[in-house]
This record gives sequence, C-alpha cells and structure tokens, in this order.
Amino acid sequence: MADKSATRRHTSERMASKIFRNPNLIFPFALISADALLISLIIAYVPYTKIDWDAYMSQVIGFLGGERDYKNLKGDTGPLVYPAGFLYVYAAIRYVTGGEVYPAQILFGILYIINLGIILAVYLKTDVLPWWALSLLLLSKRVHSIFVLRLFNDCFTMLLLHASLASIIYQRWHLGLIIFSGAVSIKMNVLLYAPPLLILMLKAMDITGVISALAGAALVQILLALPFIISYPFSYISRAFNLGRVFIHFWSVNFKFVPEPIFVSKSFAVSLLIAHLGLLIAFAHYKWCKHEGGLLNFLHSILVSIKLRLSPSTSKNSNDGHRSLKVLKAEHIVTTMFVGNFIGIICARSLHYQFYSWYFYSIPYLLWKTRYPTLLRVLLFIGIEFCWNVYPSNAFSSALLLCLHFVILFGLWSAPSEFPYVSNTKTE
Repeated sequence: MADKSATRRHTSERMASKIFRNPNLIFPFALISADALLISLIIAYVPYTKIDWDAYMSQVIGFLGGERDYKNLKGDTGPLVYPAGFLYVYAAIRYVTGGEVYPAQILFGILYIINLGIILAVYLKTDVLPWWALSLLLLSKRVHSIFVLRLFNDCFTMLLLHASLASIIYQRWHLGLIIFSGAVSIKMNVLLYAPPLLILMLKAMDITGVISALAGAALVQILLALPFIISYPFSYISRAFNLGRVFIHFWSVNFKFVPEPIFVSKSFAVSLLIAHLGLLIAFAHYKWCKHEGGLLNFLHSILVSIKLRLSPSTSKNSNDGHRSLKVLKAEHIVTTMFVGNFIGIICARSLHYQFYSWYFYSIPYLLWKTRYPTLLRVLLFIGIEFCWNVYPSNAFSSALLLCLHFVILFGLWSAPSEFPYVSNTKTE
C-alpha cells in the first residue's frame, strides 16, 4: 500500500515538474493573467467611448416592452439590423448591469478573458505557433478597445465562434454547429466561415450527419426568431438578414482609397463578390481538397456515396453505402476555417473598426502557416495593427492594409497543404 502511494506521489511530482518546465503550457496561463491585469487597468483609467451602447439599450427596451415588429426597434444610430439572438444577449446584459456602462465593462472584460482562453486552447491544440508568439494575441490596442471601451456585439459573436471552433476540433460537430448558429444569431459576419465549414463537415461526416447538424443549426435560428416570425415575418427577415446594406464610405478601413461613387456602386459590390467566390473555389480545389483529388473529385465522391446509400441493392449492407469517414486533424480544421474567413475579410466592401475582431485572433496563426521568415511575419502583424489604429482611415492606410492582406494570402497559397486526416481508419 505504501509502495503504491509513493509511486502515485512520484508520478504526480513528475507530471507537475513537466508542466512547469514546458513553456507551451505555463506561458498561456501567464498571458491570461497579464491580460486580465491590463483589462482591469483599462477599465479603471481609460475613458469609455460612447458609440452603440445607447442604441443597443434602446432596441432592447423596445423588445422588452413587447415590440415584435423589427422596423419599430430603433436606436439613436438607426434601426435594428441584427438577428434575434442579439436582443436576447443584450436583454440579459441589461438585466445584469441595469443598463449601466461600468458594470457592463466589467462583464465584457470577463468576456474578453474567456475568449482569450478559448483561442489559446485552439492554438495549443494545433501547435502551429512557437510558444513566445502567443504573446501577439495580447498586443492589439484596437481589440482591447472593442471589448471594454466600446462594448460591441461583435465580442459575443466572436466568443461563440471561437467556442464553436474549439468544439469542432475536438470532433463535437453537432455541438459546434449549434454554437455556430448562436453566433450567427447575434451578427451575420460569422457566415464568412460557412463555406469552409461546410467542406469540413462533408469530409468528417456522412450525408445523414451533415443534414442533422445543419438541421440543428437551423432549429436554433427558428426558435430564437419565433416571436418575430409569428408576428411580422417579412419585417424580421428583411432587416435581420439584409445582405444588401451599403456602408458609409467615411468609416471604411479597407477601401478608403476607392472613390466614393465607385465604393457605393453595385458593380463594385458584384466585383468583390465574384472575387470572393473565385478565391474560395481556388483554395477549396487546390488547397483544402488537394488530398481528395480536388474539389470536383471530392464532391463527386460524395454524390457517389449518396447514390450508393439510396440504392436498393446496397440497402441490405449499409456499410457499402458509406464513404470511409476519417477524423480531421485540428490543424486542418483551423487552417481551413481561418483562411476561409480571411478571404471574406479581404473581399468585404467595408470594414469598420469593430470588424477587426472578426479576424485579429487568426492573424498570428495565418502568419505562421506561411513560409515567411519570422521577422517578416512580425512586421506584417505590426503593419496590420498600425492600419487598424489610424483614425480616421485614409487612402494610404487602407491601401497598405489591402497590400498586407494580399501578402499574407499569397504566403498561404504558396505554403504546402497539410495532410488533413488523423489516420486512415474508419470512424463510427
């Protein structure tokens, strides 16, 4: 008995020693602690910036007052343009904080730290960055401001997106899709992740699993929107999912160098949409589905498996109707998701300052997926941060930002594609 206790004690001591000697494990905890202190100091000493908070609270008050017509839910910055999940989240925030800014800042500070913890867990799971490069995730003045000095709904959206990504890399696909749908219900920018996510789902699950996961995600949207769909369906759908909005040229961070008449034109929007789709198809064919023989071969294999599954001749032996499903590597999942979103960021007609949170946490990962030298990676990171802190943006800063984005995209294109699967064994 004593020998067993001594053995357990020695094993625990060895494990503890291993943890504390491994910078890949101890450094993230140090980063979270340091950033928690920094967040506390920002809340205490940096003045809050009034932008959308009052508008959010006005829209929530209308909702809590019984208004279900989206065209009547307005604030001082305009009408409500977010899906129903936004109202539930900010109604809860109003209940907890009483609508006051300071307690809301504390709440968003906690949100920031939780989000940082999740994204660090994703980075550690992929093991793409060296341990010291994780510190880059703390070095954005703009992102700290977005969370605790502006209180934007983008913060909750990205927290849920990162939680969804963490679930997926641990092969919890249905849970990940439900959380992903929750993120979409707060702000639609998360749909930029949808095309790469669909490809990953088709790789990791059979058609039945894909349909059931998508059905779960759709059910979340329906349940959250039900009070509005029952009362004023057209008003809700047209305003909460308005894909034709034209943003003000002055606030554009990425295309300020484009003359305003061109910026607001339909032809410019269509050109960017074509570029977006073209880049997605190119990366899907030559990078994401490379080991499956390209996008067309991959889609063809899925169609064949569906036909076999539905064929009466194979109904007696269900295994004949299944593709050989494999477990996807965490690195392949994260790379595909981050690159797909990054393509959407490059082709977005207008990026406002809070939109930086849509992809900031993926920048270090994307930089280390290129084959660029470390010094160039760090310079690219600094350059992007510089562009996002120029206020108001100008022709130079926006042109520079676009160039930096293209340099990263070229590095991702020219980098080798990792093998996507953990093993060649079938999964149940």
